[in-house]
Parts: sequence; C-alpha cells; structure tokens
Amino acid sequence: MASSGQTPDFLSPDKKTAREPRSVLPWMIAGIAVLVVLGIFLARGHHGPPPNPGGAGLAPPDTYAANLPISGIQMSEASSVAGGKATYVDGTIANKGGKTVSGITVQVAFRDFTNQLVQKETMPLNLIRTHQPYIDTEPVSAAPIKPGDTREFRLIFDHVAEGWNQNYPEIRVIEVKVK
Repeated sequence: MASSGQTPDFLSPDKKTAREPRSVLPWMIAGIAVLVVLGIFLARGHHGPPPNPGGAGLAPPDTYAANLPISGIQMSEASSVAGGKATYVDGTIANKGGKTVSGITVQVAFRDFTNQLVQKETMPLNLIRTHQPYIDTEPVSAAPIKPGDTREFRLIFDHVAEGWNQNYPEIRVIEVKVK
C-alpha cells in the first residue's frame, strides 16, 4: 500500500476512481473511413451507359468493311459425343464493293444483360462450301468473293460465356484482304 506523501501505484484503489477520458478521435477516424469506403462502393456500383456501347473493347472495322454487309444471322448448337457443346453462327455476307475479297477476319462480341462485353473472339470468316451431307466450310481464300457476290458463312465456337444474354452477337469485320 501507498504511504502518505507517495503517489499511489497502479493497484491502489484511488486508480479505479480516476478514469482517463476516452478520446473520440479514433472513433471519428473510423467513421470517416467507413463513409469513404461506402462512397467508393456506391460510386463503382452505379453503372451509367458504357462510354462507347457499340464497340467498347472491339477493334475498329476495316476500311473496306462498309462494303461487306452481314445479314441473315442465325444461331444453333450441337452436342458432341464427348459431352462438349458447339455454338454456330451462320449468316450471309455480300461484297458491295469493287474489289475481290480473298480473306476476312472478324471479331465477335457476346454481351451480358447489362450490355457489357463478356466474350470477344477474333477469327477468320469461313464460307459454307456444302450443306449435304453436313455443312462443310472453307476459308475465303479458297473461294474469293467477287464484287456483287453474296456468300453464306459459318462461325464455330467451342465455348460461349455463361453470362451471355442469348442475343445474337455483334460481328465486326476488322481485316479484309483484297485482290
């Protein structure tokens, strides 16, 4: 125990009655930090329209692409014996320009329900050569598309993103080889 004239030690009963005032500064800092984090989440969670909804994340079209309109898009699926699934995109492409086309590269964009890009594939466009006994394709270089011609094509995908909105994908001609 403490004797008179000495300061009481930490076990002294006087220490229990004298409490240090608690600082509110740490609580204010923690509250501000929580508000800042909430503000960031709210700002990031609010999605406005994409800055370029028609082509965000896609390569620009080739200069000759305006002469190659794509139409008649249809999609189908097929299962393989091994349990895989293929997705087919069929359509027609016309050559409205004055040059013979010997190669076409397309970029295909699959979007989700918020119009965000969930899958992008870059591939050569293959033309349908025969329909019977099954659909067979060939590269454009094997049968170039002359001015004024319209040809059928098929794009094959071994996998399509699960978040895809089930709408037809955007097909953009990004490279054209002409003769």
